[in-house]
Amino acid sequence: MVDTPVRAPAPADMSDLPVLNVRPPRQPLIAVALPVIVVVAILAGWEAWVRIAHVQRYLLPPPTAIAQALAGDPMRFIEAAAVSLGAALGGLLIATMGAFSLGVLMAHSRALERALYPPALLLKVMPIVAVYPLFLIWFGFGIWPRVLIAALITFFPVLVNTVIGLRSVDPQAHDFLRALHASRSQVFWRLRLPSSLPYLFAALRISVPLSLIGAVVAEFLSGASGMGQLILVANGDFDTPALFGAVIVLAALGVSLTVGISYLERRVLDWHESYRGV
Repeated sequence: MVDTPVRAPAPADMSDLPVLNVRPPRQPLIAVALPVIVVVAILAGWEAWVRIAHVQRYLLPPPTAIAQALAGDPMRFIEAAAVSLGAALGGLLIATMGAFSLGVLMAHSRALERALYPPALLLKVMPIVAVYPLFLIWFGFGIWPRVLIAALITFFPVLVNTVIGLRSVDPQAHDFLRALHASRSQVFWRLRLPSSLPYLFAALRISVPLSLIGAVVAEFLSGASGMGQLILVANGDFDTPALFGAVIVLAALGVSLTVGISYLERRVLDWHESYRGV
């Protein structure tokens, strides 16, 4: 009996396959379009109501007047925003570095946590109005008091999330590394730090707007240059369009920084389960 060789099946004709109508996802477009439509509708209603009701400009200016104030002297707002942004980011950087370092120590030692948590909580509840005059006496009227106020107001959220994140590790993964006789530094870099990144980014999303608030409040109290001084001057001159323009610039800064943090988080944590399929 002669064995018949087995032949591979002939390749299918790809032209006979149905053509799939693949369209790009529309979620990003909808996510951008919907907020824009809502904002445009609010501005249009605001403009119409102010003009129909004949509201005085110093009470509530129309959006067109605010746009004119921003376009009339844009460098005034840009320079003030740059000063406030520098103080806010400087304070956020100092707070993040200090809180993370302290959080690492507290996460590895319950005794250190019990000893260091009360002073950290004291910084959280300490009123800025009471502390800022001391900063002016110690550091003068430069940028450092504003930086320290921004750091003071953002320190506690980063600290708490760091401690929680470093302790929120998978017990099975931790037992596996211990079975491999991994050192504490190896456990930290390979398990604890990656596990804490979602908590750290959540803390940054909270702390970025707080750093701007701290910098502007410090400028209110000292009269130093920045968005706080611009708002005080506009308020004293009853220049409500400029005041609203300053608030809009601050809001735009906060939104831009938050979006930047979210984008960085998505790029860094693309491996995390919270971003799978998103």
